[in-house]
Amino acid sequence: MTAPANAREALALVTGDFAELPSPEGPSAGDGPIGWPGYGAARAAAAARSGVSESVVCGTGTVGGTRTVLVSFEFGFLGGSIGEGTGARVAAAHAHARAHRLPVTVLLATGGSRMHEGMRALVQLQRLAGEAALTRAAGLPQLAVLRDPTTGGGWATLGAGSDVVLALPGAQVGFAGSRVRPPDADPAAYTAEAQLAHGHVDAVVPARELRAVLGRWLSLLTRPAEGPVPPPYALGSTEPSASGREAVARARHPERPRADRYLAEVFTERAELSGDRAGGTDPGMRCGFGRLPDGRTVAYAAQCGTATRPAGFRTAARLVRTAGRLGIPVLTLIDTPGAANDAEAERAGAGPAIAELFGAVAEARVPVTALLIGEGGSGGALALAAPGNTWATPDAYFSVIAPELATAILKRPPEEADATADRLRLRPEDLFTLGVVRGVVGAPPTAPGGAAG
Repeated sequence: MTAPANAREALALVTGDFAELPSPEGPSAGDGPIGWPGYGAARAAAAARSGVSESVVCGTGTVGGTRTVLVSFEFGFLGGSIGEGTGARVAAAHAHARAHRLPVTVLLATGGSRMHEGMRALVQLQRLAGEAALTRAAGLPQLAVLRDPTTGGGWATLGAGSDVVLALPGAQVGFAGSRVRPPDADPAAYTAEAQLAHGHVDAVVPARELRAVLGRWLSLLTRPAEGPVPPPYALGSTEPSASGREAVARARHPERPRADRYLAEVFTERAELSGDRAGGTDPGMRCGFGRLPDGRTVAYAAQCGTATRPAGFRTAARLVRTAGRLGIPVLTLIDTPGAANDAEAERAGAGPAIAELFGAVAEARVPVTALLIGEGGSGGALALAAPGNTWATPDAYFSVIAPELATAILKRPPEEADATADRLRLRPEDLFTLGVVRGVVGAPPTAPGGAAG
């Protein structure tokens, strides 16, 4: 299956029951708002060539069982450029979405704002951003699919501003179109794949898979679970640690269950976000939305046992804020030796990124449940903890700082690290006594000795 060549093909790629909405504007008069010579004729020729009267086709359709408003751009109509007619149609589509409580899905292919209408075209970007903001405030999901090309203001508003951004392979994606870039610009930087690598796109999806992937996202984002997520059961040993040093050793054991096992146990299906929308990704922070056995959706942010980088904290903050807008409760899995502390991490804003996540969790408009499943290293771990609703597995520890680092700070010899671990009272049982966690979870009920503590 090849990439769609026009707006109608893009719609047929994702839905089989598209119903077009009425167009809110009449035919454009003459040469437009700034009297661009020949603009009227150019519009007429574009309409005859493309079979549409404006650069977008708007309507509703069912994708993977979920009804959604669809906005599909027609690049054959003056390069999919955004003018007053485009703005009017997209605004009407968003209004319809809000009135009928439907998510919005945009299938983008645009070269930017329409020069023939001057500043009257450019200010449509404010109009699009305003409509998206109203839809966001209404708690409705917004998704974008980037086709070839997606550049200019369309990318900078409807594309990059969406909750989830998917792209077709090889699509040209960037704020600067091919004719306005520096002559020595690397064309590989303006691709869907490059935008994915730098945290601006969530996934590059082949055309043949788009309907299924888009349907999964729409289903997950429109069926939230209710109330706080119960903490998952422990998947490793449920025996308590005899000492702090043993707790640290068990949490660092290479065969101890990690985030992937917990996510696979909790969810029947998942879709993942990628990137912090600020130029970075962190494979050690898994963020996305998962389906519970009852069919409802939970958002998750899970550390994978590595030092968390600034992009990881920002991606988790993005996840928590998105879940809050959509009314989807959050589960976090804590497992990190701490925040990355190398020079690159400092240049990337480790402190501000951690602050952003602390703030997102503190301000969350949905219940957040946290489970400590391994190492809990200082503030880099605490940023994912839920105040008043953090739990721990028996093979974990949480500490103000790693025992080795605490020993160094206290100017004691390295061989005292084990004794320092004991003094820090970092075992799960200690954390419960100190009021840091609500309890220590046990094995599943079907396993021997399976109740939560």
